[in-house]
Amino acid sequence: MTASTTRRTTAASSRIAAVGAIAVAGALLLTGCGDQTKSKDGGSSSAATSKAPLFSKLPKAIQDKGVIKVGSDIAYAPVEFKDKDGKTAGIDPDLADALGKQLGVKFQFENGTFDTLVTGLRAKRYDMAMSAMTDTKDRQNGVDSKTKKKVGEGADFVDYFTAGVSIYTPKGKDQGIKTWDDLCGKKIVVQRGTVSEDLAKAQSEKCGDKGKISIEAFDTDQQAQTRLRSGGADAGSSDFPVAAYAVKTSGGGNDFQIVGEQVEAAPYGIAVSKDNTQLRDALKEALDAIIKSGDYDKVIAKWGVEAGAVKEAKINGGV
Repeated sequence: MTASTTRRTTAASSRIAAVGAIAVAGALLLTGCGDQTKSKDGGSSSAATSKAPLFSKLPKAIQDKGVIKVGSDIAYAPVEFKDKDGKTAGIDPDLADALGKQLGVKFQFENGTFDTLVTGLRAKRYDMAMSAMTDTKDRQNGVDSKTKKKVGEGADFVDYFTAGVSIYTPKGKDQGIKTWDDLCGKKIVVQRGTVSEDLAKAQSEKCGDKGKISIEAFDTDQQAQTRLRSGGADAGSSDFPVAAYAVKTSGGGNDFQIVGEQVEAAPYGIAVSKDNTQLRDALKEALDAIIKSGDYDKVIAKWGVEAGAVKEAKINGGV
């Protein structure tokens, strides 16, 4: 879920996103919630071991614990969610499992609301946050995207995926909605603290005589989907992989449809406190290792999101 900020977008990136949308949507229709390898506590199945290739790269405190605590909003399928057995599943947990095999520690996912995850990093509740969080300069610098005021020390990001934002509507009831401009005078549901909410607010200010957009924000994307499903809004918006998964799964594929092209394509990043550069660098090295080994591509292909794959790990690559 993209971080709460407004990013620069070019026509070229929108066209690329549109091509990716077609590819991902088709692939998602063929995928499902495959068997997971998570332990009951939501951690990776990897055993902590000093024999792992990159174990020595980790901070001593994490080596001693054998666990990396991960803050995550576990209600954002297919990125992270609870499967039918109550286990943490999805793209992020599977990637964390692969990283754990390189680092020799468990990744223990702990549920939290999205807009509190960076605060949780500052409070040392988590070692990192991995929750479809977009890497942006504002987040890196601890700046509120709306007021542009400093609100914290920020975080460093290890970028691992790329995604844009999509609009979806009730199936067969798009009311002519294809772009954000078409939402003027209508009601949209979004998850609080995301780029979808920011885009809706920014567009509403531009609507003029067409009428402002009525925006209803929820703690989770699933709550927003429920509201739209019940007829309480005209459209919803979320990151493209999430919107496409909702279209494929909700009501057996009969509830929603994606309209228009995805916009604001940007990198997802693993967030780490700025004073924890050793963990940050270890995660980058582990991510590069699973990209090189092919384990990264296996996870990406499993969830049908090849259009968002990256070729190398980057630190603070967001704009």
